[in-house]
Amino acid sequence: MEQIRAFIAVELPESFRKELKDLQARLRAGDPPPAKWVNPEGTHLTLSFLGSVAADRIPAITGAMSKAATAVTPFVLRMGHPGAFPSASRARVLWVGLEGDLDKLLELKTRLDAELAPLGFKPEEREFTPHLTLARLRERISSLEGERLATLISVNSLKNPSEMKVNHLSLMRSFLSREGATYRCLSQALLEG
Repeated sequence: MEQIRAFIAVELPESFRKELKDLQARLRAGDPPPAKWVNPEGTHLTLSFLGSVAADRIPAITGAMSKAATAVTPFVLRMGHPGAFPSASRARVLWVGLEGDLDKLLELKTRLDAELAPLGFKPEEREFTPHLTLARLRERISSLEGERLATLISVNSLKNPSEMKVNHLSLMRSFLSREGATYRCLSQALLEG
């Protein structure tokens, strides 16, 4: 049986991708520590990473996704402020947060986790922090680099953040290669509430 590397996500509009690209350019111009920058064309808001699943499980996953989505009304998200995990002084990941109807987003994530659990997909143990990854740092940074990075992040907040209406979920397939990951949507589920 064919195995598919899959995840469930909110796909981003072009306005978000452009804003991510602009923010990355500003951060890179500030001489951050060495990092692998994420291609904004492939960026998405992951709600559940499923890992490698058998292709014949896709209909059941789509059904669970639809049950979760139909219980939630569409909502609005907008780009927030940049940050770093676990912190700027010990950064491993650079990201931009999301703002807007975060209660609705959390409700959607909670319902999705509950519908996927009977299929054997356990929710992540760490707290869900809505964000879009900008870059992954290649090595540990010094305290001086951490201070510089914190300043760089603080001076690069977004002036007029884009908004998007979330009205569906997407089951995505990822293809890994040396050039990076590419993605294809396998199915969608409309938010109806």
